[in-house]
Amino acid sequence: MTLAEALINAPEFTVSELSSALKRTVEDAYGHVRVRGEISGFRGPHSSGHCYFALKDDSAKIEAVIWKTAHARMRFKPQEGLEVIATGRLTTYPGSSKYQIVIEAIEPAGIGALMALMEERKRKLSAEGLFDEARKQLLPWLPEVIGVVTSPTGAVIRDILHRLQDRFPRRVLVWPVRVQGEGSAEQIAAAIRGFNALPEGGRIPRPDLLIVARGGGSLEDLWSFNEEIVVRAAADSMIPLISAVGHETDITLIDFAADKRAPTPTAAAEMAVPVRSELFVEVATLGRRTMLCWQRGQEGRRNELRAAVRALPGATELLAIPRQRLDGAAASLPRALKANTHLHFRRFAATSARLTVRVLRGQVAQANHRLTVCGERMTHSARSLLRNRRDRYAGLEIRLKASKLSNAKAQRQAIARDRERALRLAERARRALDMAMQRLQARVTHSGQLLGALSYRSVLTRGFALVRDEQGHAVHAAAGVGPGARLDLEFADGRVAATADADRPAVARPAKPVASEPKAAPPKRVKPAGQGSLF
Repeated sequence: MTLAEALINAPEFTVSELSSALKRTVEDAYGHVRVRGEISGFRGPHSSGHCYFALKDDSAKIEAVIWKTAHARMRFKPQEGLEVIATGRLTTYPGSSKYQIVIEAIEPAGIGALMALMEERKRKLSAEGLFDEARKQLLPWLPEVIGVVTSPTGAVIRDILHRLQDRFPRRVLVWPVRVQGEGSAEQIAAAIRGFNALPEGGRIPRPDLLIVARGGGSLEDLWSFNEEIVVRAAADSMIPLISAVGHETDITLIDFAADKRAPTPTAAAEMAVPVRSELFVEVATLGRRTMLCWQRGQEGRRNELRAAVRALPGATELLAIPRQRLDGAAASLPRALKANTHLHFRRFAATSARLTVRVLRGQVAQANHRLTVCGERMTHSARSLLRNRRDRYAGLEIRLKASKLSNAKAQRQAIARDRERALRLAERARRALDMAMQRLQARVTHSGQLLGALSYRSVLTRGFALVRDEQGHAVHAAAGVGPGARLDLEFADGRVAATADADRPAVARPAKPVASEPKAAPPKRVKPAGQGSLF
């Protein structure tokens, strides 16, 4: 079998069938894989929420996609240029004939990548001003209620409670959260915002101080406190916040956004409240000092009062001059009342002299004149306004008529253009139909010529003959003809009967099923000798 025959016998695939077969092969052969590479071409989530980028190394690149639901669950979000280890399944995308990895989980490749990511995030948040000292609040000296955000099952909460009990017992509200693992960052941020959302004077008291605490661990264990959502929640907290994450050597981004950083959770409890016994001693000392100061002040004021009493004159001496002044005023009061009465009488008399009937009539006449003038001015104004409105309406009527005429003209022109366009399209359609008919007719003619060229009758015209036996079967070799056999020879211009000679011995051949006598083909016009043209 030749290569051409093998290719002809190969099964045919549609593009969709081939793409589906490749997709099944890739997914069945690899399934879930872990790939390490550098993120390239990441421009943030698409408007649909999905992420499209590529993973590359020194010599290769593979396309990657993260669906919206998987991206929302990820602790580490993809960033341009970050080296990561991605876990997902390998598949193909038939739309562009390429293979890709659908990522389900992603993590930085090693501690160096985590530190680089942490430094980059620190620079970004610091540029936004979240770590400025001006944003930090002073801690309350003695908070009534302390809110603690930590795990309820760890030793951290017990250390904080024991330290508060030893120094100064206060009311503690614990918001239980996960301090590592998937979803821990969202829970911590929600706890900080939840404490800030509590109303003052509500059923649950609003804390005066917050402590975000966790025990020691590796950088991966403490990574939840480096998440941007936690840092922003700590920076936005209106309640003073103490960060007590890890040991003294552990540094997280929430330490820079918090109002105060404690090296350990126990140190955070010590920062939160003072020592009650020391306060008792200090209060007693201040009480004694206050009493001594008050006694010295009272003694001094008593001495000043005695000196003032000795220096002050008697009551008779103090009231002598005011009493004499009062007697003089009482003696001059009747005369002043009479003078004031005569002054007001003269003023009223002068005013009444000016109020005569002639003056009042003049004022009424002036008012009538002003009223008449105002009425005339109002009538003139009304007529002028009516004339202006009439002229304006006339102008608008002329503009409306002109607009109607221009609109009608434009519509007629548009109708004419559409009519011409319809005629052109009809003419183009007629020409296209004629051309299509001509192409189909030429194709039919070509097929007929090709059929005639491939027919065995064209071979007969070149001097060959078709040999059939008595049953009408074609004879392909001389070994199949016995002595005295009746043969039918078909030439280009007709058929001739013949009998085989007896010089060759008869050769037995297998019997063939008797076929029906073929119909005689109509005689064809004999073409001149030579190869000629197939078309």
